[in-house]
Amino acid sequence: MPGAGTDLRSAVVAEALSWVGTPYVHRQMVKGAGVDCATLLIGVYSAVGLMDTFDPGYYSVEWYLHQREEKYLEHLERYADYVEVPELGDILVFKFGRSHAHSGIVVGGDRFVHAWMRDGRVSVQVRNVFWDQHQSRVMRAKGL
Repeated sequence: MPGAGTDLRSAVVAEALSWVGTPYVHRQMVKGAGVDCATLLIGVYSAVGLMDTFDPGYYSVEWYLHQREEKYLEHLERYADYVEVPELGDILVFKFGRSHAHSGIVVGGDRFVHAWMRDGRVSVQVRNVFWDQHQSRVMRAKGL
């Protein structure tokens, strides 16, 4: 019989998948209308009760290309802890440019859900050489 942790992980996966197809819109967080990779995490984890909804403040679309400051990780570290091996509902964190600037939610096997500007929408992505070259962290939302 699944425990509470398993049920919560399943809820995270179901919520993440419910955002698939939502257009990529910088700094928005409305399922079906617009979201980016940072606000997707807020939308998913707040919907299942692991955090309160909050506004991460202003950030430019390409801030990570021009500075080494780890703003993305600093926000994630408030709500998640580092782990070694990803499980369902965990966060894969990717480094592009000079700093960490993208993430996705593990939904099973080598698949993750993310809001990717290049795709223009939230999609299910299969990890491959490209993603493995950029992934540098795995995090778990506190309480998961």
